[in-house]
Amino acid sequence: MPDHLRLTAPLPSLDAWVEAFASAEIPVLAETAEALEHLRATEDDVDAHSLGEMIASDPLMTLKVLAHANELKRGRLMADPETVTAALVLMGITPFFRDFGPQPTLEAVLADHEEALLGLSRVMQRAERSSRYALAFAAHRADPDAAIIHSAALLNDFAEMLLWVNAPDLALQVATLQEADRNLRSAVAQRQVLGITLAELEQGLMKRWRLPELLTRITGDKHERDPQVRCVHLAARLARHTARGWDDAAVPDDLRDIAELLNLSEAHTLKLLHEFD
Repeated sequence: MPDHLRLTAPLPSLDAWVEAFASAEIPVLAETAEALEHLRATEDDVDAHSLGEMIASDPLMTLKVLAHANELKRGRLMADPETVTAALVLMGITPFFRDFGPQPTLEAVLADHEEALLGLSRVMQRAERSSRYALAFAAHRADPDAAIIHSAALLNDFAEMLLWVNAPDLALQVATLQEADRNLRSAVAQRQVLGITLAELEQGLMKRWRLPELLTRITGDKHERDPQVRCVHLAARLARHTARGWDDAAVPDDLRDIAELLNLSEAHTLKLLHEFD
């Protein structure tokens, strides 16, 4: 495993941030790394669907697989693989295990930084809840791209995850600023500490890794009235605002907007949301 990137000061430009993060090894959850080694031992019995389901519960492993598949696809006349399962079908199971050896783990990389591991686990839990909400919204709307919307929601905060991994002290500074002032917008705190916003970094990395256009569009903020984009953004908003309970002052606004998206009453929407949770 290569020495891991550990930035302690902000980089001079967005391009420098993108280059640093794009070049760094991405660690994954320990349970993902263990499951992959278990499956590697019985590779002949593994299929793309079951392997894809396992990987799709880990945002950073999902990111690695999609980035790798889209790099392989370059120059081939075929559609972008927009889900992990589609990426595995493109790669093939044997080449997947060949290209993805034993994985470095988040727990090992951040073993010396307990606060960062806690911060990262909060973001990952939020991403998992967000992806569950987004999938439920898409299914309710009978959206044929529900699986892609699930992936987009799972990856919606991947730049923040990578910040905790690659620059834990800076991530902690951003979190401390926001903890001290609950009204401080995330983008303002990020620019103050990092000189960039994580949304800018995320879009830059998606372009660098040639992630699917639909995924890039859904996680961006230029098409916010698009129902697919709203599925992801509202799911992310709700997961963020309810991370510590349902009594956050922003939840009524989230509820109103989600009810509008799903064409339901607010009372029915709230009942559904508790079922999704």
